[in-house]
Amino acid sequence: MATGGLKGILAKAVTSGVTEARATILGHVLNPTGQRSPHKLLRKKLIGEKVAEWYPYDIMKDDPLVMARREQERLSKLEMLKRRGKGPPKKGQGKQAAKRKKN
Repeated sequence: MATGGLKGILAKAVTSGVTEARATILGHVLNPTGQRSPHKLLRKKLIGEKVAEWYPYDIMKDDPLVMARREQERLSKLEMLKRRGKGPPKKGQGKQAAKRKKN
């Protein structure tokens, strides 16, 4: 009976050794306890750089002349709207302020 127990222990040791060797040779992650691990997610390729290089680089963001022209167009449009009475209200005179004054 002791030999049967010894055989079981030896068989278990051999199978665990074979499993460890197979994992190191094939590059698998050994997880004998069966707990959850993030390995499956972490081994995937990261896609951030691939997505970023898909879109062309916008040189207009770095050009100060383009940004100044865009800002000037925005201010002129705002001035035109103010002359027509369609511009944004002064602070504290919008819809929400009017509702608060009524209550």
